[in-house]
Amino acid sequence: MQRTESITGLLRDSVAMVLAGGEGQRLYPLTRVRAKPAVRFGGVYRIMDFTLSNCLHSGLRRIYLMTQYAATSMARHVYNAWLPLVSEELDEFIEMLPPQRMFADRWYAGTADAVFQNLLVLQEQRPSRVFLLSGDHIYAMDYSQLLARQEETGADLVIACMPRPLEEARQLGVMQVEEGGRVVGFQEKPEQPAPMPGRPDRALVNMGVYLWRTETLARKVAEDATRDGSHDFGKDILPRMVEQGEAVSAYFFYNSENSEPGYWRDIGTLDSYWRTTLDLVGPVPELNLYDETWPVYGSRLRYPPAKCVSGEQLEITETLLSPGCIISGARVRGSVLSPGVRVEEGAEVETSIVMDRARIGAGAKVTQAILDEGVEIPPGYEVGGNPERDRKRFVVTEGGVTVVPAGAMMD
Repeated sequence: MQRTESITGLLRDSVAMVLAGGEGQRLYPLTRVRAKPAVRFGGVYRIMDFTLSNCLHSGLRRIYLMTQYAATSMARHVYNAWLPLVSEELDEFIEMLPPQRMFADRWYAGTADAVFQNLLVLQEQRPSRVFLLSGDHIYAMDYSQLLARQEETGADLVIACMPRPLEEARQLGVMQVEEGGRVVGFQEKPEQPAPMPGRPDRALVNMGVYLWRTETLARKVAEDATRDGSHDFGKDILPRMVEQGEAVSAYFFYNSENSEPGYWRDIGTLDSYWRTTLDLVGPVPELNLYDETWPVYGSRLRYPPAKCVSGEQLEITETLLSPGCIISGARVRGSVLSPGVRVEEGAEVETSIVMDRARIGAGAKVTQAILDEGVEIPPGYEVGGNPERDRKRFVVTEGGVTVVPAGAMMD
């Protein structure tokens, strides 16, 4: 996508603030020892890698990560995989921002409070614009398009949005937009989402991708800090701005190739995590991890190549195999295996996500499951396929996915 010189200059004068401190309770037990954005996705990546890749591709190379819960998992990944991609000499950085507890003696009380506690950082950098992003979404977006939209409309705030099914919209922010793109309505997680005109099965949802004029952002979070409430953008600041008729504009996220809505997923639950991950194994998945024009960064693995050892039952179909995997005469179908996984002779793995260094013993069977890092399934053991049995030992989601946490003991 071509950019004008003015857009390029504005990008250089902007910073990204990525909300990456979420506890991710609905992804528990995967978030028991790591922040939600640090959870594995797509075999070799972390969820946060998609937002950070978008930043670098878009020309945003001054990035703050606002961390809180299980920050060590984030820091380790950023240090190993991301710091080598930015240059301090060129005034590029990726910095971690834990709660400052300077303006308020508390941890981050909400998304708006996270920005409020870091206002001194914005005062030091003095950017003209702030991209406020979520670190736990899966998508590919050129953020410079939001700048173009802001320049076109003169809005103080631009919100990226797209249509999603009504059932899903109940867990998101829902917007109403008039002709020309001005946002005239905003409801956070409504029980009855307002459908889009002419689309009774879809609502226009907030993607959690914002472009703010810095002065407006600073003023809004400072005002919010003086009020009682959840100190959250979606629950407090955005509805108030829209109700007061302030200059808020929508950016419609479409696929530039076919004018269809772009690919975007909010990994909010274990079921959505399982479903979104396994979407990758289809013949032509909506999310293209092999797009050479927009690669996903963050995978700096030191593993040997994956290896498949022949045996009586060797069968691997519609599966992502990461480096370091060894499949020895086993059947693996419709699954995603992270680095260092081993599947022994006669084992069967189907429609499952298997994370780093997990071991599946000979003759074991894993079906519709998520195995956390380092899990060891004993020979002949069965996981998945029997929710009543598995609930006695593990977490089983509403959709029937069995989740085996790290360190789980097999009886």
